[in-house]
Amino acid sequence: MKRHPIKKQSNESEVSQLVNTFQNGVHPAGSKYLTRGAAIEQGPIPEKVYIPLSQHIGAPAVPVVEAGQKVKKGTLIAKAGQGLSAPVFSSVAGTVKGVVSHITLAGKKRDHILIENDFSEEEERLPALSSFDRESVLGRIAEAGVVGMGGAAFPTFAKLNIGQRNADYLIVNGAECEPYITCDFRIMTEMTDKFLKGVRCAMLACGAKKAIVGVEDNKPEAIDILSTHPLCLPGGAEGLDGEPVKIIVKKLKTKYPQGAEKQLIYACCKRVVPEGKLPIDAGAVVVNVHTALSVFEAVFENKPSYERVMTVSGRAVAHPKNIWVKTGTLFRDVADFCGADDTAAESIVAGGPMMGENVFSLKACTGKFSSSLLFLDKTESEVREAEPCIGCGKCVQACPMGLMPVYIESSLFAKDLESAKKFGAKSCIGCGCCSYVCPAKRYLVQSVKLAKKTIQERGI
Repeated sequence: MKRHPIKKQSNESEVSQLVNTFQNGVHPAGSKYLTRGAAIEQGPIPEKVYIPLSQHIGAPAVPVVEAGQKVKKGTLIAKAGQGLSAPVFSSVAGTVKGVVSHITLAGKKRDHILIENDFSEEEERLPALSSFDRESVLGRIAEAGVVGMGGAAFPTFAKLNIGQRNADYLIVNGAECEPYITCDFRIMTEMTDKFLKGVRCAMLACGAKKAIVGVEDNKPEAIDILSTHPLCLPGGAEGLDGEPVKIIVKKLKTKYPQGAEKQLIYACCKRVVPEGKLPIDAGAVVVNVHTALSVFEAVFENKPSYERVMTVSGRAVAHPKNIWVKTGTLFRDVADFCGADDTAAESIVAGGPMMGENVFSLKACTGKFSSSLLFLDKTESEVREAEPCIGCGKCVQACPMGLMPVYIESSLFAKDLESAKKFGAKSCIGCGCCSYVCPAKRYLVQSVKLAKKTIQERGI
């Protein structure tokens, strides 16, 4: 039997008639009611943490500590590797036990730094910045190891550092369009001031004079709080360089994948990212809500990135929560803290149910990329056998990139990668809309992603 990632439910959100959206997409049941009212609280304080050396896109970090060494919260334990990379910091005070091989989400063994917590809570911060010019802010973001906290984990310094160019827009992804996840919603409503000041820092770093915070209309509380904040009022924002800047809150239609970069840019400023190009080629840079908060912490609080807010949800969780989680915390510790019953879960997912990864072992641990941990029971996660395609075309109608997933899949099976490329495999964003709507429950998104990967590897 095959597992379908999320079961369709009858209580799908109403679709507003706002113009701020994109073409196609789907409307999965949000299930955010489980945690949208759960204020952020401190999560488990583990006895040991297994901190991954690879918590970002690019080269793994390089250890700079040895077994037996004492560290504090915020101590640098691994420097950035060659090329694209990010440094890693201790999330607890204690003793380094060494570099160990530990299981990852993918079920593979990779290097982690094992630290035994002494529960002293001693902390080490970065030195305070003496100036807040563009180069200093960019340098601090890199020094603090800030990466994309929405799940992609791309080093934020590299994203914002666009050379001599200035972005026209900084687009802030407040859509949080994946079902269940509410950590960004809670940040926007509970830590509004820090979040918006982090947006202002990111604007300086990429040279943008205008920022648009895109928030889906199923989060009216966040829209109201943000739009009435002094930094979002007309004439209310001044950049760190003293120049006037503008932060706009834009209400978006609730639809998946509203938070995907290309779809979000179009919904917010009606610009199209050319095929094969980056958002900056459309004059935009995109950051996530939590990323902006981490930028604030790095610039103004001198705090490196070693913990994050995480949603723990699903009907197999006794106490769904939004919690601060230390990097390297075992999923088992997170599950126990929230009363999750893994034996009652039909599927356990790290990230959202549409794009997240199945968790095969609760011995895996959290990283900077860990936005959520979901324990879905039989009412939430279907177990269905894939059947032959019936030629309905629903996957084509749902694809937000305008691709033809059914033809890409058939081309892949026929080993005709040229045709798969022609049908747009390289433009797939992996959102899973095609698999979600498929009445035959075919694994379309997996097929398209495999075709894309093979085309890239073979240089077709």
